[in-house]
Amino acid sequence: MNEPNHARRFGAIWLVATVIATPLVILLLAPILPPGKSTEQAAGQATDNTVLLGMATPVLLLVVIYLIYSTIYFRQARGAVLEGPAIRGDARLQTTWIVITSLLVLSLASYGTVRLLSDNGAGSGSGPSPLTVPKGPKLPVQVIGQQWAFTYRYPTYGGVEVPHLVLPEGETIELHVTSIDVIHSFWARQLAVKADANPQIDNIAFVKATHLGTFEVRCAELCGIWHGEMFDHGRVVTMPEFETWIHQAQATYAPATKLLPPYSTTYLPKPSRRAE
Repeated sequence: MNEPNHARRFGAIWLVATVIATPLVILLLAPILPPGKSTEQAAGQATDNTVLLGMATPVLLLVVIYLIYSTIYFRQARGAVLEGPAIRGDARLQTTWIVITSLLVLSLASYGTVRLLSDNGAGSGSGPSPLTVPKGPKLPVQVIGQQWAFTYRYPTYGGVEVPHLVLPEGETIELHVTSIDVIHSFWARQLAVKADANPQIDNIAFVKATHLGTFEVRCAELCGIWHGEMFDHGRVVTMPEFETWIHQAQATYAPATKLLPPYSTTYLPKPSRRAE
């Protein structure tokens, strides 16, 4: 019996599976991919995840179908111990594999670079001097990490510092993330924001909320014994609601605000003096 052309048969099976599976994966899984669409940055990250998923599906099918095909057509008979034919290599196959994988990696690297630049860091910390900055007015909000909580300071509202993050819908927020003790990491998953909070570093990230609701804030860097308890909820509210809330916070925290150091992008805590 003539041996079939396995390469041609396998290629046909893989191509058909790819044509069928890739659109289904994108249509069915893309709408539920994290982090959602609560902010412009989150929607952008969901799009990026969809692109990665679409490009990964053919590669995954290639590996899985090859394993199944090999198991069916190249398995040894029960009880037989046979040595397969010597494989000397195939320069055309090796060259094709190197070229295709190189193109995939380079295209993803180029796509990721363009997306980071066009989306002003895509919600990630960009350091004290971001390469790109959103146009138009921005509301600065400082995120201060400390063992074991985040607090939030609003420099344009008298430097009031509050224990819970509240953001106005539709406004571009310029987050200044820092720490006053050890290294933390500010992570608001639904906002698609993640920025390290390092002592004496002003780590800037941008976000624009497009949906009202609550979001979670966690520390994503092991920072001590109560790291797991460094958790909070924030809110996205309308601009009128935000104005009402911030003025109430200014009145509530006025006694504490008077004792705070002047607003700065970083703080160097002074150690307490030991009593003589």
